[in-house]
Amino acid sequence: MRKVTRHPVEGPNALWQIYRTVSPWKGIKNFVCIQIARYCPILQVKNWIYRHMLGMKVGTHTAFALMVMVDVFFPEKITVGDNSVIGYNTTILTHEYLIDEYRLGEVVIGKNVMIGANSTILPGVLIGDGAIVAAGSVVHKDVAPGAFVGGNPLRELRSASSRSDLE
Repeated sequence: MRKVTRHPVEGPNALWQIYRTVSPWKGIKNFVCIQIARYCPILQVKNWIYRHMLGMKVGTHTAFALMVMVDVFFPEKITVGDNSVIGYNTTILTHEYLIDEYRLGEVVIGKNVMIGANSTILPGVLIGDGAIVAAGSVVHKDVAPGAFVGGNPLRELRSASSRSDLE
């Protein structure tokens, strides 16, 4: 189960009320910073933008591939551990704006994690140390340390214990 905080809203759908929860100036600043980082080929610069301009917690030697899209409104709720790789065109969300509510949840990606290209990580999930997420996956639940998961819906392709048998 994802760990999200639910916030009910009245009136039109929650997305129409976004600027009651997030300053429009924060949204604009974050959007510009994220777009620069998405196209930046220099990993150190990219990580500096994430840490200092967006407030994300990013470990040393973590690599975000080109076109990674982090949450525009709440990037400060993202933590990525040391030596992890976030694959091309991956999306990391920490919010969901629905009809009658919006939800917020931290995303914690451990150390030595590999996220395959074109994956989507939903709010409120924990991806354990050493886990591997196959390309094109939708991460809608926690991933155990060392597990190899993939697909939509997400399923375990190989458990952490069977991975350690192979090493």
